[in-house]
This record gives sequence, C-alpha cells and structure tokens, in this order.
Amino acid sequence: MSQTLYRTALHALHLRLGAKMVPFAGYDMPLYYKAGLMAEHLHTRRAAGLFDVSHMGQIEITVREGGFAALAAALEKIIPIDIAGLQDGRQRYGFFTLPNGGLLDDLMVARRGEAIFMVVNASRQEKDLAHLRAHLEDDIVVTPLENRALLALQGPLSAEIMGALCPPSRDMRFMDVIDTKIDGVACILARSGYTGEDGFELSLPAADAVSIAEKILSDPRVLPIGLGARDSLRLEAGLCLYGQDIDENTTPIEASLQWAIPKCRRAGGARAGGFPGDDVILNELAEGPAQCRVGFAATGRAPIRAGEVLYADPEAETPIGKVTSGAFGPSFNGPVAMGYVTPAFSKTGQVIYAALRGKVTDVHIVGVNFVPPGYKRS
Repeated sequence: MSQTLYRTALHALHLRLGAKMVPFAGYDMPLYYKAGLMAEHLHTRRAAGLFDVSHMGQIEITVREGGFAALAAALEKIIPIDIAGLQDGRQRYGFFTLPNGGLLDDLMVARRGEAIFMVVNASRQEKDLAHLRAHLEDDIVVTPLENRALLALQGPLSAEIMGALCPPSRDMRFMDVIDTKIDGVACILARSGYTGEDGFELSLPAADAVSIAEKILSDPRVLPIGLGARDSLRLEAGLCLYGQDIDENTTPIEASLQWAIPKCRRAGGARAGGFPGDDVILNELAEGPAQCRVGFAATGRAPIRAGEVLYADPEAETPIGKVTSGAFGPSFNGPVAMGYVTPAFSKTGQVIYAALRGKVTDVHIVGVNFVPPGYKRS
C-alpha cells in the first residue's frame, strides 16, 4: 500500500535543485542533490551547507500562572535536565524519559522569555505531544507550531555567511537563541545544529521559507545538502539518530548521554530525580549500565552496516553487542560506526569483531567523536 508523504515548504525548491527524493519520517525529503553525497559532506566540513529540517516538530510551551519558574518545575518532571537554570536566550539538549528508563525522544529546549521553544524528532511528534499533555498540569499550554519551516546552515563559514544576512548573529555563542529578522522575515535563530560543525538553525514561517533559502543559497559558498550527507556528518560527530541509535528501550546512560544530566538532577543534587525512570537512570549512573554506546573504525573502505552483530572473538562465537549506525566517513576517510557493547569491551583501543559482507573483520574502539567538533564555545 502506497503511503501519502507530507511535503515541506521547500519541496518544490528541492525538485528545482535536482534532488533525489526519498521517504523519510513520513515526508518526501531530499537524499542528495547534483553534487552528490560525498561532495555535499566534504563541502559542509570545509565551507557551508543548507539543510531542510522542516520535518522536525516545533512546539511552544507556556504557563498561565507562576511564570517561568512554574513552567520549568513542570517540565523537569518529565525531562532530566536543568530547565530552572536555563537563561533567557539559551537552549539545551535533553530528552523525555519513560518509566523503564528508556528514551521517548531526544530534543532541544530553548527559553524565549517566559516560554519554552522545543524542537523534537519528526517521527516522534505525536507521541511527544501526547506525553506532554498527559503529564503537564492544565495551566500549561502546549502548542504545536504548524506552518513553520526549519533550516540549518552548517559549516565553518556559516557564521560569516549568516553574519552578512543577520548582523546580530555575529555575537551569538554556541546554543544561544535570539528572535531576529532576516530579509524582513521574523525568525527564531539558534546557534546550533547536528553535524558537529559551527552553524545555525532557523525557524521561520513556512510561507517565507523558499525566499530565505534562496537568499542563503545565493551565496556561492553554500550548497544544498540532503539526508545522506546529514547522516554521515552526524555519525562522524558521534551524534545519535533516534530510532536507530536510541529508542524507548535505550537509557540515556547506555547511550552515553549522561553529560546532559547535570549534578542538580542526579542523586544528592538540589532537584535530584523526579522524572520517569529516575530509579533506573540514577542507579545506572552509580553502578554503570549493562551496555554502552561506542564508536569504532574498520580498515578498508566498506562500511559495517546497522544491525550487524559485534563479537568478542574472530571466530564469532561470543556476541557482545550490535551495530546501530554505520557508513563511510568522508572526512574521517574510512568506515565509521557506532553501536552497543558490554562495558568490558568499551575502552578506547579495544579490538572487537564484526560481520562484514559475510566475513568477520576486526574493528577498533575509537570513541564516538570521529572528527573534532567545530562549535563556537565563546
């Protein structure tokens, strides 16, 4: 049975630019353009690429009484990060957790005055909205922001390019969020992204998305980038893809995302626990998880694909985990992958074994950051 796919506001522009379109998370999205996946990946690492991420969910959350303190207290009951300490104009990475400690979704949380602006995964929007409405008090207002687009400009030249279009962006640090205008269009601009590079994410009305995208693409230093390069860029940066590297049965500690849970939410902290699955997650923080996410590299050029089993021995007799993402890393110049193994096999330098084209090959644990991040920290 054929599925009717949603289209983003940039769909016609993707076709004009010669994109190869594929179904993704219920949307008809560009996989790559004329330059091809490899060229798009490398161009983003050395210059700048423009991504259409309008399929992602955008949500505004406000409170009728009590101000931001009341809103933060309500959200901290379902998100184990420090929302109370989130300053106006700043955002943080976080996640919804479930009673089993698993991840309902991972997301970005930004404070805009007394409101929260949230970006969630496309495939999880409906579950996220139901989760928010089920767990928040009646005076919390959850509003999905429809008829909006989301663009991401990523790469080491993105600050220079965005600065010419939007001078206030020049003063933004990594994870800053501002309300601004670009070419007269009101936008929410965040200095963040999901490629490991410096860059910006731009939320704007869908009706203005094509004109702003064309404005950005008119700079010869910018190429349009599809899902293929987006996946290899985020994999090289060691960033999880929901539904592939993390899901409802993966805890944040197993996924090596404990860095997102601050001291104030951990055992002994000022606002410890109080979120779904806190007993499982806090225990794993103290005792360690049963499995953990690792990154590993292989020799040769062929990538080890998701779903392959990882072994402790070259005879493939002792399974120790599985691959969740795998691809050729154009910047790393070799096959890169991430997956889960038992902790005894997780140390950097450890040699383990994986199936590749029907044979068993050795791979080396190297950590999850295959390329150094290019974020602007200050």
